[in-house]
Amino acid sequence: MPSTMRDTTSDINIFPIFDKMLPRSARESFLRQRGMMIWFTGLSGSGKSTIALGVERELYRRGFLCRILDGDNIRTGINAGLGFSPSDRRENIRRIAEVGKLFVDTGIVTLAAFVSPTNELRQMARDIIGDSDFNEVYVSTPLEECERRDVKGLYARARRGELKEFTGISAPFEPPAAPALSIDTSRQTLEESVRQVVALIDRQQNTIT
Repeated sequence: MPSTMRDTTSDINIFPIFDKMLPRSARESFLRQRGMMIWFTGLSGSGKSTIALGVERELYRRGFLCRILDGDNIRTGINAGLGFSPSDRRENIRRIAEVGKLFVDTGIVTLAAFVSPTNELRQMARDIIGDSDFNEVYVSTPLEECERRDVKGLYARARRGELKEFTGISAPFEPPAAPALSIDTSRQTLEESVRQVVALIDRQQNTIT
């Protein structure tokens, strides 16, 4: 029976060149901006992706290089094949955090929109990306409002038992204890939400001149 353990013998053939690459400061100076991660967390349908799209457009208008990493988009590519079990959720977030770190280290303002339902998952992402670059935005729209919108029909399917491990219905969501920003899209407009996030970015950006 073949072993399922990772073969570490090939590690002797790995020679990272991180120390030979241009430093992050050089890339940020070239772009005239600071790389950073805005990590949107919240229930499905809370407004994470919609806010991220609005922020992207505003940053583009201001001349910033920005990249959105969205849960549905990522699951059609790099994370295709992962499900929603606890182990798959963890691997989903681990992979996107590693990708996000590459963008941030390149000097790009990165917007990640993922349910990322537990504090443990979000802490893992923070540890990978780096505490000084990680800004958690909790889109705290109540479950009732997310279900009312149900733009993807997911809550209805979960209520019928067709979707297992669905956050908010058959799987828990742990609200962040101390997010950098909390936004309830049932109480404020998209424009107001975008302004809040852009203000957060402005406070930390310190654009390189």
